[in-house]
Amino acid sequence: MRFDDLLSRADDETLQFLLGKSALQLVTLLDPGLATPTKLRELVVGLRTRVGLLISQETRACLVDLLRPKEAEALATVLQISSDKNAYNSLKGLRIRSGSEREQMLFDFFEITRPTLEPVVPAPSMSVSPVEYGLFPHQRDAARKIKIHLTQGLRRVVLHMPTGSGKTRTTMNILADHLRINEPSLVIWLAYSEELCEQAAEEFEEAWRYLGNREIGVYRFWGDRDLDSETAEDGIIIAGLSKIYSAAKQSIQFISRLGSKTSLVVIDEAHSAVAETYKLILNALVVQHPSTGLLGLTATPGRTWSDIESDEELAHFFDRKKVTLQITGFANPVDYLVAEKYLAQVEYKPLFYEGGIELTEADVKRIQESLDLPETILKRLADDEMRNLQIILAIEELAKSHQRIIVFATTVEHSNILATVLRARGHQAKSITGNTPSPERARTIEEFKSASNDVRIICNYGVLTTGFDAPRTSAALIARPTKSLVLYSQMIGRAVRGLRAGGNETAEIVTVVDQNLPGFGSVSEAFNNWEDIWE
Repeated sequence: MRFDDLLSRADDETLQFLLGKSALQLVTLLDPGLATPTKLRELVVGLRTRVGLLISQETRACLVDLLRPKEAEALATVLQISSDKNAYNSLKGLRIRSGSEREQMLFDFFEITRPTLEPVVPAPSMSVSPVEYGLFPHQRDAARKIKIHLTQGLRRVVLHMPTGSGKTRTTMNILADHLRINEPSLVIWLAYSEELCEQAAEEFEEAWRYLGNREIGVYRFWGDRDLDSETAEDGIIIAGLSKIYSAAKQSIQFISRLGSKTSLVVIDEAHSAVAETYKLILNALVVQHPSTGLLGLTATPGRTWSDIESDEELAHFFDRKKVTLQITGFANPVDYLVAEKYLAQVEYKPLFYEGGIELTEADVKRIQESLDLPETILKRLADDEMRNLQIILAIEELAKSHQRIIVFATTVEHSNILATVLRARGHQAKSITGNTPSPERARTIEEFKSASNDVRIICNYGVLTTGFDAPRTSAALIARPTKSLVLYSQMIGRAVRGLRAGGNETAEIVTVVDQNLPGFGSVSEAFNNWEDIWE
């Protein structure tokens, strides 16, 4: 029989017993309309549940009295109990073990489905608590050392971590700790490209969501965005170098006002810290405020390959304080990152070009005296048709085994030429340079980063060496010769993300080697190049 049919027989006395006399009186007093038999039965089932009413021996005994004699005998027979004398007494005195076959027979008689309950598993004596924005041990070690340096001496230090090792995540943990302790306070993050600025802003917002302790401002100050230095009080300012430099030149009060409220300045790509454009800003934000910390971030803690004086100036500016990622058992952290698949296993291939331009004595002298190759030399390389032909063929060879390829051209025009020829030959190639409008540049990058399986090629000059994160990129062709180990390392870094960083197991770097012009080997060799300068 149906349980609800049985309960419908309950009189006022039975309902009063099931609900409790005091509760029923209070319900009636507050609203007599709620005390009808139908509503009271609904209340009983809602509070006690059908299963609960049958499991409890006390309430089950009350319900047994609602059975008609033949129903009571039938239930006794189903439950396999003797009812020779009085079925009602036998049913009322019966104890039914939870989960037993007899309990199931009771539920079946009243057409009730036994509820499926998840077993209650007690918590173990020890468990591991997950984190949403954590660090690996070697990253925590680097962060700990950085925070010590920011409280001692000149409060200046460089964080030296190779591409793909989590430099940004490590830094965001440092900044979150700093802002939690210093309230209210401003942190200023300086970067020279819009891509780097937006990446920093998005990463900080993600980090603070898990690590923050209050609402703070994330101020974007680059491009056409403005900043009110009077109202900015607590949070982080992500500032484009050209934007803040222009604002400082227009109003020294603007930069001075920010300096008075700033407790930490971060310079992305720290090797640029001693450049003229940074000096004005850092003088106002850091030099004039001895208690303000300065944190530089870099994968290559030097400015050039061979200009000792320039590198000495950089090391001196940061008080010769540098924290380098250290991994037990590995002399070079790049080797560790490759072994653990944070970086791809890279195959470096030279593309020798023995034709090329002839260098005069004046050309050789200019190359020797300049920090990097003069634009006149680069333009002559870009105009060399045979060199361009070899480059096109090499890119097409890469396209046979790679889906995302980035090409570093020699000049703006060179980037456009390569993309045009590749496009004409059926490849999905585009060119990005400093002349490319921001919306078009953003759209091209998003297409390049898409999950489609077609081959896409980006040719660029001067805009994608940093601040460009497309982990699926597995090949790069470097057609731009350079004396700057920093620049070369940055170009390589765009294509070497490993599997654990969302990238690839292997990568391929093809470098055009021009006769009589400088070149480099690998990013691993570059990592330790400047160690003697910082000692």
